[in-house]
Amino acid sequence: MRAGLTSFILCLLTLLIGPPVWSQNVDSDKELRLAAAIGDDEAVEKLLDAGANVDAANKFNKTALMMAVENDNLETVALLLARGANVNAHTVANCTALTFAAENGHSGITALLIERGANLHDRTRAGWDALTIAARYGLADIVDQLLHRGANPKTGDKEGRTAMMHAAEKGHPKVIELLLAAHADREARDKEGATALIIAAGEGHGEVVASLIRHGADIDAKDKLGATALIWAAGQGHVKVAEQLLASGADPNHQDADGITALMEAVTTGHNELIEILMAHKADPTLKDKQGRTATDIAKQKDNDEAVALLAQR
Repeated sequence: MRAGLTSFILCLLTLLIGPPVWSQNVDSDKELRLAAAIGDDEAVEKLLDAGANVDAANKFNKTALMMAVENDNLETVALLLARGANVNAHTVANCTALTFAAENGHSGITALLIERGANLHDRTRAGWDALTIAARYGLADIVDQLLHRGANPKTGDKEGRTAMMHAAEKGHPKVIELLLAAHADREARDKEGATALIIAAGEGHGEVVASLIRHGADIDAKDKLGATALIWAAGQGHVKVAEQLLASGADPNHQDADGITALMEAVTTGHNELIEILMAHKADPTLKDKQGRTATDIAKQKDNDEAVALLAQR
């Protein structure tokens, strides 16, 4: 009887005074994040004054500050920082307000975050710091800003790829120039042994290739399988890049670990337009791979009659 009376009194109190305080706090914290996301600074101020936790995070550990950054709400970012928001809080994927800002391309927000103590070297789960992210997205203004603030262009992510390699992959020559001016290592290699030049050639980014060659990149650098930038360009059918590399002195007869040359790669992948170009630069059609095959043998195996005819002309 006494237990039943106690339960009745608790229920009555709940009806009279409302839900528990912790529930109200949870709701206000959620409202704070939503207000920050839409840039409603008046609501942000009221919620903080009413006791909302400035650093309260959602299930992904994303805070109001991060949401304001993601939505380019500069004034809201400044307000939250002024009210004590943790500039270096991390999400479950190890993202920070600065990595979000670098991805979104708002140089004013990145400047403010850095001024308030954002760590330039914090990395996401993939190993990307703000510089890597900005370089990958081709955000030259932010790359320049981060470099001047002390970001390190020589560090790599979990795959060993530096900011320059990411810029090379995505084809951002202006970013490449900024990174080279900041003494980025043009011969750095990822876990596959690829350099920025090899990566750019494989993706067909001629302007990046030209920039790297102009700055002295090793044109015949080899990845772990022994393939050069020229072999990668030939295999992907990037004719103009292959011509660039050949004109700059790339070895047309280099053989990878399997004995494959750029000519064999072009034949194998059916990029026949490269055959005459390579042979005009003294590519040797008589070379054999580790299986004892010449480029003509490979062409016959692939039923590439056009290649067989082109190779027979030499």
